[in-house]
Amino acid sequence: MSAPATPPALPDQPGWAPTISASGSAELGPTYALAIRTLAANIVPGPDDDPAHFIRAGAGYPTPWTRDAALNAWGAASILRPDVAERTLRMVCDEGPEGPVIAQDNQWWDQIIWVIAAEQHARATGDRGFLAAAYGIGARSLAILDATHYDPGTGLYLGPALMQDGIAGLPSPPATDREESSFVLDYPGAHTIASLSTNAVYVGALRALARMAAEVGDAAASLGWTERADRLTTAVDAELWDPRQQTYGYFRHGDGSLDLSQEAAGFGLLAALEVVPAERAARLLQQLHLEPYGHVSVWPSFERYDQDHPGRHNVMLWPMIMGLVGLGASRYAPDLARTVLDQFHTLVGRDGRFWEIYDARTGLPSGGWQVGHEWPPLIDQTWSATSYLRLVHHGAIGLQPEVDGLRFTDDHIPGLGTVRATGIGWRRALLDITVDGDGPITRVLVDGEDVTANDHHVPGGLTGEHRVDITRG
Repeated sequence: MSAPATPPALPDQPGWAPTISASGSAELGPTYALAIRTLAANIVPGPDDDPAHFIRAGAGYPTPWTRDAALNAWGAASILRPDVAERTLRMVCDEGPEGPVIAQDNQWWDQIIWVIAAEQHARATGDRGFLAAAYGIGARSLAILDATHYDPGTGLYLGPALMQDGIAGLPSPPATDREESSFVLDYPGAHTIASLSTNAVYVGALRALARMAAEVGDAAASLGWTERADRLTTAVDAELWDPRQQTYGYFRHGDGSLDLSQEAAGFGLLAALEVVPAERAARLLQQLHLEPYGHVSVWPSFERYDQDHPGRHNVMLWPMIMGLVGLGASRYAPDLARTVLDQFHTLVGRDGRFWEIYDARTGLPSGGWQVGHEWPPLIDQTWSATSYLRLVHHGAIGLQPEVDGLRFTDDHIPGLGTVRATGIGWRRALLDITVDGDGPITRVLVDGEDVTANDHHVPGGLTGEHRVDITRG
């Protein structure tokens, strides 16, 4: 199904937007600016001005969803518009009997990604009041999930994969060749699978809870969360790793058999959330199947689809997933991170818009096939833009916020030459950042002072305008 001929115009560049350029990538600056404008277009007034503004999921979605709110905040909106990011994160919570919890809707399987985003938001803002509130929300929400969707027999959490709410994301079984419904949980077998990406998210959330517990002064709870994260990591290796193929399966069926389809989001999250050792993370990322225009959601194509009818959640390009692959690769497979960055530029450069989904073989916007028809492509999808912003913030600039200050990470995207970022907001300060070279950081100067060896390169309480010079080598 083709895209609309004349989509609505995006807003002008907002006043809060940084600018960025890279001598080794002419496309980076314009694409970053386009991603900013896409985010700005999706910051809209709340119902009855409560909240005043929030981040909707995209031009085709009037409200936020839990996973969208989390992924849009993480590394993107929490840095660029922390006020709106916080309101959006709170908007996808419900009041529970013992206090607020993550929204208790029918897409429960990946809701815990909210905890990762909330902890990252606290790092970006230094807001310890929000951190304490988010810790309580996360702990109460996890207790519900423990009681309803944790399988003590395997040590894994049950349910579909990250964002795979459509049945096109699963083979038959648990799907059926004749798809009667698009919603994944209308198929009973989908309730009892244990998915790679979802369990990687749980590991990341447990570790985020451990860090938040430490920040609120509960060392015993922090240790408990860490031990739980370690046990879940062990369960992922025991139940989802195939020693013959030397890879992780996409999911474990309820009968214990392993589906060996390749899940790009799963591999990206294993790396980005440090669920697996460095060598294994690099090897997994390099094993990912690459179609002409990028890494697809799940490979190979399920039997009920074909090249002319690609499955919506199967062999299509989702920029959100591409961004997770790039994020993990910036740490363990930098050349692949550059490939992902360039793939973004190719896809977006055709018409100057961030779409929700693209055809992997043509690079054109397409909603893919599901329940017997092709779905329409949706324009100006927020998480497509914020996934690019996160990749640039982390991989091109090196931003690694901590509650007490900002560090710059060795994770990087190679071949960008000199990267210049102007007007990067760091709490009450504005930073002009220059990054030269490739590889690990060798020197960091703030206003000419060498701070390379400091615990935090930029203090949390810094105010005013400052210059940061980073050398890699």
